[in-house]
Amino acid sequence: MEERKPEEQKSLDEYSQRESQNTRPCGTGEVDSTNYGQGEQEEKSAAGDEPPSGSEEEEREVFSFLQETIKPKPVTGGQIALQLVKVAVYGLIIGVTACCGFYALRPWAEETFHEEAQEVTLPGDEEEEPELTEKEEEPEPEPEPEVVFPELTADSYREIMQSMYAVAKEADRCVVYVRKAKEGENQRGAGAHTGTTGIVAADNGQELLILSDNSVCEGTEQWAVIFPDHTRYTAKLVKQDGNRGLAVFGIDRASISESTWNVVRVAELGNSNISVRGDLVIAVGQMFGYENGLGYGIISAKEWDHDYADGQCGVIATDISASPGASGVLFNQKGQVIGLVKGGILGEGASTLVNALEVSDMKQVMGLLLNGETVPYTGIFGTAVTDELSEEQKIPKGLYVTNVQADSPAMKAGIQNGDVILEVGANSVTGIVSYEKAVLECKAGEAVKVKGQRLGSGGYVEVDFTVTMGSME
Repeated sequence: MEERKPEEQKSLDEYSQRESQNTRPCGTGEVDSTNYGQGEQEEKSAAGDEPPSGSEEEEREVFSFLQETIKPKPVTGGQIALQLVKVAVYGLIIGVTACCGFYALRPWAEETFHEEAQEVTLPGDEEEEPELTEKEEEPEPEPEPEVVFPELTADSYREIMQSMYAVAKEADRCVVYVRKAKEGENQRGAGAHTGTTGIVAADNGQELLILSDNSVCEGTEQWAVIFPDHTRYTAKLVKQDGNRGLAVFGIDRASISESTWNVVRVAELGNSNISVRGDLVIAVGQMFGYENGLGYGIISAKEWDHDYADGQCGVIATDISASPGASGVLFNQKGQVIGLVKGGILGEGASTLVNALEVSDMKQVMGLLLNGETVPYTGIFGTAVTDELSEEQKIPKGLYVTNVQADSPAMKAGIQNGDVILEVGANSVTGIVSYEKAVLECKAGEAVKVKGQRLGSGGYVEVDFTVTMGSME
């Protein structure tokens, strides 16, 4: 092989040294030869001449490895499928872990971040038609068509009873029984008990609210509610009004099973003001000394009122027999609640028949109790001063106080028997009904101005009282 000239050898050594400095080693086999051509051109420019053709061929052989490239391996369909399976498995693991964590933390989250209870609003009663004034002439009545009564048979009676039973069966879904809780009592209940009848009055989103008599409140702090499917659930006392003998119990919605939800419904409150004597009614409850009793009858009278402090409530009397201490619910033919059966409301000596407090007269109090509010109380019994009595006795028109309960807020404020109440706060008073409405618009613990008149030596004189509203919880 022909020896290289000293100049050529020197030039080649410098060129190799320069290329070793400009070349970046790469782990993938790639070589940075960006400055390769640039270095060669500078060398040629510095030498001033070009190397022989033989030298060029040898240089290509020496540095030919610098032009080689390594291509990545092709991805196969199997590798893609394997990656997809891995992603699916990881996703499944994450999903199962999240579900388990959510299930474990759900009770704590519901207790900590539970929604606020919804306000309970009871439907109002239909307004009575306004009476005609003297200027308005009553239209002449159209002649009534002749009524032809069909012939009634035993089948007709059977159809009537079946129709009434269908209404009663649907109404029974909103009737429950409240008892004092006992340790060791089974989940399912049956037989005769000393509890009381209640209705599913509302659902505020957190609790199912039960309205009943407060006779089961004394002497215990735990209660159980029996539903139509005979399941038993623990309840807590929400509020009670000892003055009217009503109580509201709450059951946690989350504790109620789906099977119980399927057989229960919230009661629909009717308008007892439009019910009249002779209307067919259905009584459901503990009227005969045992639970799940059912009776049919008619309204026999609506002439009495049940008096209590600060108000009164109308009574629906029926011809349905009952045992002493009866409790239950009175329904109309539409399956609407029109009365709460209560024993002894007509006083001692009255016949043992089903008598119920009119639900329309208690809706305002029921609304307070169902929303967990305290029912205000003053402790006054009274009667309205009629026009005739006002003219004859010169008594101002208002609420004539007949009795003041001992240690009541009214007695502490200085109200006495014989006083006449004219205003409670900003509301005028004409009788016991308007007085009850005015009191219920106040808040327990609130100091309210009460205006009245008292008989003196020269006649009635104005007197003012400041009554701090109490309660009978």
